Order: sequence, then structure tokens, then C-alpha cells
Amino acid sequence: MDKRKELILYTIIKEHIKTGAPVGSDVLVRKYRFNISPATVRNEMAELEDEGHISQPHTSAGRVPTEQAYNLYINNLNDQATSREGKKLSDKEVKLLNKLLSKKDEQHLKQTAKAIAKFSNNAVFWAFHRNNLYYTGIYNLLQQPEFFQTDLIYDISAIIDRVDEIIDDIFDEIKSGPQILLGADNPFGDFCSTVLAKYKRDENTGLFGIIGPMRMNYEKNLALINFVNDKISNK
Repeated sequence: MDKRKELILYTIIKEHIKTGAPVGSDVLVRKYRFNISPATVRNEMAELEDEGHISQPHTSAGRVPTEQAYNLYINNLNDQATSREGKKLSDKEVKLLNKLLSKKDEQHLKQTAKAIAKFSNNAVFWAFHRNNLYYTGIYNLLQQPEFFQTDLIYDISAIIDRVDEIIDDIFDEIKSGPQILLGADNPFGDFCSTVLAKYKRDENTGLFGIIGPMRMNYEKNLALINFVNDKISNK
């Protein structure tokens, strides 16, 4: 993919993550001041749609990213995280997380999970070991516009009811360290995404992560998971 088309695609993804609304060519030109004509943007978007990176909801003239597009986007984020060039947390977030993680007992980690849920505006689970699960932020998840649809409310409710069973199934299979499981690769459901980390502290292995819609702020959520994982994992 050439640089111009990549820029347009990533801008569509970021705008859709931010607003939850389909993105039209006029928004890209007006809001982001691309130095190209609206006609050129429309042509590039038509090619992106033909390639399967964006799609058009039935009720809108705008476009939304597909799972294929999000996979491209998160691969880039993973490269940034590896080089430590990813998004930085705010001073306020770092201060609170450092305070909560001054102790690594279960009570403080539960408070950390609540803070992650607040910062990410999604749900958070924490398996302190295979059979000891805590989760929080379910209200955040149900407030996401994606889950206003009746069928998806049912789907996400079923996932919540089975979180302990799902984690039990995947606990041994998940590799160590932070990662993103998106759509078809996400054990919690192909309609959502998970940013998680498997860690080892002393002799204990745990697993924690953020569950949200596919339209989640991956950059912010990966930064949160990376920061906490670095603080609690054996060095």
C-alpha cells in the first residue's frame, strides 16, 4: 500500500475510533486538511473499499474500517510498542498506576484493574491465576454504541457470563507478554477485541486484559497494558 493510501486508511480508522461514526471524504478533507482534492480522496477510498479495508454501512454515505484494516493498524502499533515509540500515558495516569502498583497484592491489582477500566472506558478482567478471576467495567462496555443493537447486547452478555470458562480454555495457550486479539482471533467473540498480557511474578502466572468493541482505542489500551505488565512482571 502506498503512503498516501495508507495515510487515508489510518486517518479513517483513527476518526472512526474517536467518533464511532462512518467517515466520509468530506470529513477527511475538511478536518484533516489533506493536501489533495476531495475527488482524489474519494478515488483512494473506492480502492480501499475494493481491497476490503473499508466498508459502507447501509444507512450512511461514510465508510468504516473492516477487521482487515484494523489488523494492519495493530501490526503497526505492535511494531511501535516493540521499539517503545508507542503512545505515552498522561502524567496523571502514570501517577495513579504507580501508586496502585506500589504493592502487588491482589487487593492493589484489583484497584489497578478498576483504574484501567476507567482510563480505557472498557471492561477489564484479571485472572490472578487460572481459577481466580476478577472483572470490572462491564457498564463501560455496554455503553459503547456498537452494543446498542439487541443481538450484540445478547452476544456480549453471553461472553460476560462465560469469561471464566473462556479464560480457563485459553490460559495455557496464550503466549507471554502484551498482545492484541482482534475479531476472528479473539476468544471473547469475533465482534470485539481484547488487549491483554500474560505475566509471571515470582512463581505465579496471571493474565489480565481489556475487552472492548473492535472500534477501541488500541494505541491507548496497548500503552496501558504495556505499562502495567512492565511493572508487575518478573524482570
